[in-house]
Amino acid sequence: MVILPYSLIIPASNNRRKTSKEQMRDHAPLLERPLVWIGSSKEDISEMPKPVKASFGYRLRRIQRGLPTAGTKALPQLGDGLYELRESHDKNAYRLVYVAKLKKAIYVLHVFMKKSKSGTGLLKADANLIRTRLQRAILEDKENADA
Repeated sequence: MVILPYSLIIPASNNRRKTSKEQMRDHAPLLERPLVWIGSSKEDISEMPKPVKASFGYRLRRIQRGLPTAGTKALPQLGDGLYELRESHDKNAYRLVYVAKLKKAIYVLHVFMKKSKSGTGLLKADANLIRTRLQRAILEDKENADA
């Protein structure tokens, strides 16, 4: 057996090397982390306008594959590893909050239309719901780790 330097290895199917995008696409299903919807988050996203759903869906898929995503903001005030996807449509602001730091999956905690017109803060009810669902996601992740 002869070991060739990497630069001399030619793919068997053709003489063209795959681009990094093609390589990523070929291996993406192996790298994807599962997506788990906590509480009513899946039902909530289904009620969003179509362009918002499409945007959130596309960006969640990128997050599952470990790729960078635009319009993401960390939410350290609510918990470690929490992030928010932001979208605007028809003069309304939409948010999707997820946690990616847990071992087994990416957990979608809350999807909602932002109601606060002043400032960038969340309503207290939304913040409390996110904290509660985060605790539920942590428990679910531990249960899955033990199984």
